[in-house]
Amino acid sequence: MPTIALPSDVLILVISYLTMGQLVTLARTCKFFNALVHEFGWPAYLRANPRPSHSLSSARSCWDAYGQVQYNALADCAWSRQSFIARPLSRPWAGKRRPIFAVNSSRLLVAAGSTLYSYKFTSPKGCHSAPGVQFEASFSLARRETGRDITGITFVPDEGADHTVYIGFQDGTLERLLILLPSEFSQERMSPSRDLSNFNDGAIAEYLSSDGDRLLSLSAKGTAALIDTSSASPTSQLIELQKRSWSNHLSMKSSTPYAVFGTSSTTPLVVHPITNSTLSGVPSAILHSNAKHVSENRSSAVYGISGIPPSGPWGGSNQVIVSGWYDGLVRVHDLRSSSRVSGTESLAGPAPLLPVLSLYDSWSFEPIYAVSCGGGSSSHVAAGSARHSVVAFWDVRSPSQGWSVHAPGNDSSPVYSIHLESSRLFGATQSRPFVYDFGPGVTHDTYPHFAARRDDGLKHNIGKNSVGYYVTQYHHSRNSL
Repeated sequence: MPTIALPSDVLILVISYLTMGQLVTLARTCKFFNALVHEFGWPAYLRANPRPSHSLSSARSCWDAYGQVQYNALADCAWSRQSFIARPLSRPWAGKRRPIFAVNSSRLLVAAGSTLYSYKFTSPKGCHSAPGVQFEASFSLARRETGRDITGITFVPDEGADHTVYIGFQDGTLERLLILLPSEFSQERMSPSRDLSNFNDGAIAEYLSSDGDRLLSLSAKGTAALIDTSSASPTSQLIELQKRSWSNHLSMKSSTPYAVFGTSSTTPLVVHPITNSTLSGVPSAILHSNAKHVSENRSSAVYGISGIPPSGPWGGSNQVIVSGWYDGLVRVHDLRSSSRVSGTESLAGPAPLLPVLSLYDSWSFEPIYAVSCGGGSSSHVAAGSARHSVVAFWDVRSPSQGWSVHAPGNDSSPVYSIHLESSRLFGATQSRPFVYDFGPGVTHDTYPHFAARRDDGLKHNIGKNSVGYYVTQYHHSRNSL
């Protein structure tokens, strides 16, 4: 029986298992299969190979399935060639800042000092143009009293409005802000802030993260608060880590929800379970360094924590945790692993879990301040270094072939914050935010542009039509010299 004579439901089931190359070949055979692939094949392929990208959300809503697959394929190819466009998103700020990001499907918020900078994600202007990122407005949250620098920020769900954000401050306060949509006749404004709580006894609100309607706040002194943001009067539950604390990661979609905390201690990375919306004060897992014996463990610190995308080499599991450490290594732990540290039989608590993968730049020993996962084929890990504005990349399918790139301007700053998507990495140094774009169709108008100045430290790439700026790249392997 000819394949074309098979029932349509059988053919649809079969093509849902085909690779991208096989779908392309099948679509070229005849009009019938071409129509079948475009109607059912490409949508099925996208469902099996998602590419989470907040900044592409508006574009994906107007692209058909084939257009999305084509964009993803071109971006994946650029990742394999380490080919991208580097662009600053603003001029240098006045003074040195410690910026942080919040991202949703509508905008990127950059907090630097006491000011918020909003960048809106726009749809592509043409069939072959990249989706845009355009500056909207800046908002000063300064008050008369000192100590009001923004130290934590995260969006929370608000029924698709995309304008509710929680902000932590240097003085320990936590506030909810509403970013009002712009009207045709007025500038975009921010609603009055509402104090939510000040449970940190004046300690810095070091880090905020969210998942669904749950918010996790962490103070520098180690006070962790799990907050339900869905109610009119949000309630919080506190635990005390009693350690200098730096970062957290919240996973509410796991079979057993949990929170991960990064601290400065001999056990700098711990997992606390969340049962019936209650955060336990007792860790369920201790995530260890590479030391094989507990006696070899020394005090360290974890500054950045991330989960992984829903597709990729690890299968998109919520049980995989990526972290950036003081010793310059990025460690990957799988909570399903049975590889434990020896010599812990006499100690209370769970046996420390060893990493399944450790990533490092052989040319750099600087601490890792931020980590994020995604990139080409959802298989990349990015890390922001503590010096020289360096971002390191690894493809976990070939982890020994990592490479690094300096931010535009190439200053001595740390990379404090990064956000990695399928085709873009957003980052920020003490001077300004920037982006690396691996996608097709980037033009001069894709990102904010401004006249060059001598004090910017920026150099345009050579070429009449070049839209990117020069950045320094190098490979981690010493054998590549």
